[in-house]
Amino acid sequence: MSEIEKPAAAADVQVPNPDAPVPAYSWYALGVLVLVYVLNFVDRQILSILANDIKADLGVDDAFLGFLYGTAFAIFYSLFGIPLGKLADSWHRVRLMTIGLGLWSIMTALSGFAKNAAMLSGARVGVGIGEATASPSAYSLISDWFPARLRATALAIYSSGLYVGGGISLVIGGLIVENWNAAYPDGGPLGLAGWQAAFIAVGLPGILLAIWVLTLKEPVRGLIDGMPSKPVERPFRGFFEELLQIIPPFTFVGAARRSAAALAFNVLGFVGFFVAAWLITTLVQSGQGFIMGAIAARVPILDVAISDQWFLLAIGYYSIFSWASALRSRDAETFALTWGSPAFLCTILGYGTVAFLSYATSYWGAPYGERVFEISKSELGLLLGAPAAVTGFLGVVLGGRVADWLFTKMPAGRLYVVLFGLLAPVPVIWVMFTTEDRTVFLIMAAIAQLFASSALGGAAATSQSLVLPRMRGVATATFFLATTLVGLALGPYLAGLVSAKAGEDLGLGMLSLLWIAPIGVVLLFFAFKLVPEAQERVLAMGQGGEVRA
Repeated sequence: MSEIEKPAAAADVQVPNPDAPVPAYSWYALGVLVLVYVLNFVDRQILSILANDIKADLGVDDAFLGFLYGTAFAIFYSLFGIPLGKLADSWHRVRLMTIGLGLWSIMTALSGFAKNAAMLSGARVGVGIGEATASPSAYSLISDWFPARLRATALAIYSSGLYVGGGISLVIGGLIVENWNAAYPDGGPLGLAGWQAAFIAVGLPGILLAIWVLTLKEPVRGLIDGMPSKPVERPFRGFFEELLQIIPPFTFVGAARRSAAALAFNVLGFVGFFVAAWLITTLVQSGQGFIMGAIAARVPILDVAISDQWFLLAIGYYSIFSWASALRSRDAETFALTWGSPAFLCTILGYGTVAFLSYATSYWGAPYGERVFEISKSELGLLLGAPAAVTGFLGVVLGGRVADWLFTKMPAGRLYVVLFGLLAPVPVIWVMFTTEDRTVFLIMAAIAQLFASSALGGAAATSQSLVLPRMRGVATATFFLATTLVGLALGPYLAGLVSAKAGEDLGLGMLSLLWIAPIGVVLLFFAFKLVPEAQERVLAMGQGGEVRA
């Protein structure tokens, strides 16, 4: 047992001064985590620059591409993020991240050997499960390395890996595909096409990075806030308990163990979500939904994508419903500060609307530029990916700093940056996907990334401020439910669905998403009102107060 895992009395622990300078090691460790997140999004976002080649080789359409990038990844990323978030709250976070990094790197490399849509979807599911370890562990570690006054900044710096990785993925992917296809026009070694070689090339380096991550030191949980947590004696017990509550059909067993009423409620939820999925699928395929459905009848792969999309979402939403119900009976405090907190829910769902637009824009930007403006892949990497990496980095870091400054002025100050990140990109996205000028398109893409990225640090830090230290991993996983099940699972897919039904019109698909902005404004308005009181409640709990579920 390492020193950090040994139980220690609170009186034996020296609490750091929150106003003291941050140790150099904290900044070093943060730098390593940034590299992990960069690779995280290289492996995730490279699908964007490869989309058109995958579409041609595997015979799929935009709806399926949106499903592959969004829902197939997001559901498993979300579901496994909950138990892995629980494990991050009770086990060695550095080891957990190391294992996850190794897994998603291997699955990314295996994506390069996919010969059909099903194989590629399966590999992307594996990437989603592996990547689910990263942010719960990282957010919890950062919150123990940095004091509250710098937490949004530190989280924003970590989150910059999202935008740097996404931008670099276009550069790397474009260069690999073009050079590979030029060298092997009829297929290279093992019959691999350029897009397959790109998956392998970005997946393998993650194994080496995992070894580096393993050398990081585990900090004392909660010490920096003066609330050191006792080590959990059986950390994996909670992990497996969470699996029992969130993975169907084991969810029925978990509910039955609580009570007959809990089982009945769980079954009712299961039926309700799947009936809703069937109704939505029927409406969209019959053409009676919000979009014309006539094309679906003529494109078999679209039928599959529509069916898979809504039934997979039903599994995801039912699983989260089942887990939240179980959490209420097993850990009333954590439930009260997350699912039972309107402030927490409005914050994460408000940011989820930002992610809805941001994920769709960053994913479909490269395929749109390649189709409409006939920009080559290597040019897209330099003209679209590189500027997006820079502006995304600047946006998330500057947004985090501004959020921290506003937090010193008012308790809910960070949310003003989230609101900016929602509204500012709307006119930019409109111009980006309607202009006929290639230069304007590229400039708008960079600006959209700059504006949208500014919201992440403030939203993440606000969500962390609404829970106790022992709950940070679960709170992070719940935060990412909004970014994935609202943003990633719906935004890219709906844009692709509209595009497929409108004759592969990606511009129309993107413009159809702007209705989400007013919903986000309403959610953030309520968050402004609720967050200050909720933060005071958490402080009282940390000082020995009680919370009512």
